[in-house]
Amino acid sequence: MKNYKKYLAFASLVALLASCQGNKSATNGDNGYSIQGKLTNATAGSDIYLFELDKQQFVPRDTAKIEENGSFNFDGETTEPSFYRVTIDQRDGVILVLDKGTNVVLEADAKNFNLSSKIEGSEDSKLFQELNKMVNEKQAKEMELQQRFMQANSEGNTAEVEKIRAEFKAMQDNLKSFLAKHPASVVSTFGTLTLIDPMNDFAFADSMSTLYSKNLPNSKYTKELDEKLKGMRSTAVGQLAPDITLPTPEGGSASLSSLRGKYVLIDFWASWCGPCRKENPNVVRMYNEYKDKGFEIFGVSLDQNREKWLKAIADDKLTWPHVSDLKGWESAAAGLYNITAIPQTLLLDKEGRIIAKNLRGKDLEDKLAEVLK
Repeated sequence: MKNYKKYLAFASLVALLASCQGNKSATNGDNGYSIQGKLTNATAGSDIYLFELDKQQFVPRDTAKIEENGSFNFDGETTEPSFYRVTIDQRDGVILVLDKGTNVVLEADAKNFNLSSKIEGSEDSKLFQELNKMVNEKQAKEMELQQRFMQANSEGNTAEVEKIRAEFKAMQDNLKSFLAKHPASVVSTFGTLTLIDPMNDFAFADSMSTLYSKNLPNSKYTKELDEKLKGMRSTAVGQLAPDITLPTPEGGSASLSSLRGKYVLIDFWASWCGPCRKENPNVVRMYNEYKDKGFEIFGVSLDQNREKWLKAIADDKLTWPHVSDLKGWESAAAGLYNITAIPQTLLLDKEGRIIAKNLRGKDLEDKLAEVLK
């Protein structure tokens, strides 16, 4: 994602500054928060730091001294729930969610700060710890499943491949269930923004965005999620596909809307796109099988070089309609459909409504067999 890491690995998000002087806030008024800390195995007189997450990095907010008995405290102000990091040595730290009026009690072992931490006074902070634990376990499991998938796929073990896909889906469903249970928490908002891919889970992301707009309308994460989804709403599953009219290889122009009455696969690709070219033989095979049964493909190229575009069409034997304005990523169609990576596909029904997105290989073949009977 452009603005946040996919996983909440806050400890390695940025190389934090060694000195955090300045930026200390007073707690006069209703916007104040406080952190009362108590550490074991800490060096008296040493510094402890408070950082706040600001877009892609943590920025220093305050520095405190650790007392003889291991205690320390921070006081500050915030206007909305935000993520903070308390750390001693820049490597190990605890993430807290602080809002105005939040009074946190934090206890931990300085030698194992994050894993030993106990937090009271902030339900959102506890919720974040649950989410972070879930994400870390999910990430580790996904690496294992990826290895199993590659092996099963290379062996042609379709039963095992489908089993692994089901396990992937179950983990993602578990994550979405967790986020959906806490629609009034900034942790859920941040989790949806960073962990849910709206290209594959638009309906879920959009429904959660509606809840966040009601429960946390002023949160920067709510606003960012809404902005992220805004450009996708017109091309979500169920929507009427925006029309595309672009130049053809023959020198004229062609419109997507001219193909109404058929099931149409909009295929965003380019001659220079390795994965696109690798997939083309499968697409050609499916096209030849279904083109006489009410199926058509509308190829939209993000090429800039006309000769290379035409050569790829000929070399790969792509006999369906093609269009391109030869503007690469600046293509009008790419902007209209919010295309940021290729290959990408959208399957339309006979009325021109989007019924599926990003289908390739067997998934596409199964869907075509389903709708074309």
